[in-house]
Amino acid sequence: MQSAVDASKDKWPGPSAEPTAGVPVSGGFWRKLLAFSGPGYLVAVGYMDPGNWATDIAGGSRFGYTLLSVVLLSSLMAMLLQALSVRLGIASGRDLAQLCRERYGPRTAVLLWILCEIAIIACDVAEVIGSAIALKLLFGLPLIVGALITAFDSLLILALQNRGVRRLEAFILGLITLIGLCFLAEVALSRPGVGAVLAGFLPTADLLGDPAKLYVAVGILGATVMPHNLYLHSAVVRTRAFPRDEEGRREAIRFATLDSTVALFIAFFINAGILILAAAAFHGQALVEDIEEAYRLLAPMLGAPLASLLFAVALLAAGQNSTVTATLAGQVVMEGFVSLRLKPVWRRLITRLLALVPTLLVLAIAGDAAATTLLIFTQVVLSLQLPFAVIPLVRFCGDRSVMGRLAAPRWLLAPAWAVAGVIVILNGVLIVQTVTG
Repeated sequence: MQSAVDASKDKWPGPSAEPTAGVPVSGGFWRKLLAFSGPGYLVAVGYMDPGNWATDIAGGSRFGYTLLSVVLLSSLMAMLLQALSVRLGIASGRDLAQLCRERYGPRTAVLLWILCEIAIIACDVAEVIGSAIALKLLFGLPLIVGALITAFDSLLILALQNRGVRRLEAFILGLITLIGLCFLAEVALSRPGVGAVLAGFLPTADLLGDPAKLYVAVGILGATVMPHNLYLHSAVVRTRAFPRDEEGRREAIRFATLDSTVALFIAFFINAGILILAAAAFHGQALVEDIEEAYRLLAPMLGAPLASLLFAVALLAAGQNSTVTATLAGQVVMEGFVSLRLKPVWRRLITRLLALVPTLLVLAIAGDAAATTLLIFTQVVLSLQLPFAVIPLVRFCGDRSVMGRLAAPRWLLAPAWAVAGVIVILNGVLIVQTVTG
């Protein structure tokens, strides 16, 4: 197959290396779409991590199907923002972190880097807790032991990176498929009311007036739209060796955006499935906000012993899958913001150590019961970091000095600025409510 580069040299390039994943120079729609497919799934795994599980279970158990509207709106926001991230990386030839460093100066770049690292650590805390809970449910390991075992998943990720970007993407897609099949079976077993589910996708007016509902809603937003994914996506789309002229870039934007949108639709259905399962199984019967409690109660409430096993398997797959996002995003932002390059093994171990320390301290002091509370808190932290990534992204995409003739049109920028405004307002309301008690 003729391609822009030799696909046999398909090694993970890092944020500043030459593109290595082959793209057909000629061919039909499906052949080219297949060539561009992959980066969207790398990013999508961050939208179905254990943090999503905690917020979706809490939302479904406490409020029924009501917060399905938040899952839907958050997913649509994510699709729009990731599409802009794709456009930025392909049109400018640089990732979001690199452009922040160039346009805002070193001091601002360092501040944005620190904020992004906090988001990555918060995300990694969620992966540690999620994987540890899954290991406890499947094998009876104490949470602290499971958390320590997660330190070694770095070896798996690094081994996959060394075998090439295509194999890493294939591994990710396999785990996404496993998670999706597990929840398809779970939702079928829970037999939710179709009318109630459809009504849940319609927003309600009481969201801003109910502090408890708003807290979970902002957690869902933070779990769905992850700030470091915007940096990561603008980098990984450049692994494709498409022609670097205007026509080649336009075609790459179309196919990469389609790849991203399809992947995020899958993530949306999985997140909606988690909330629907929690609402159908627990709402009005038992207030379940703990992942372990959900595991214990699923089988008896659904009358299906297999339900709990599927739940635990999907949780483990989600925790391992999302580890990839944090690892790759960490490499991108460190090099992009401050031109600091570390060997992937050191970058991964440092990130995981910074996540392990607070996790182990909380578990040691507060016990296993604090795990889900910590999970939801990490997602709120992610949401609070969002404006610092979203506003530069939208601004750069509309800047012709950065994007040239491929700058985002007004019809795309208008909803993007509206999304940025919604994120800022929701975070502001949450901060005010938290401070005032």
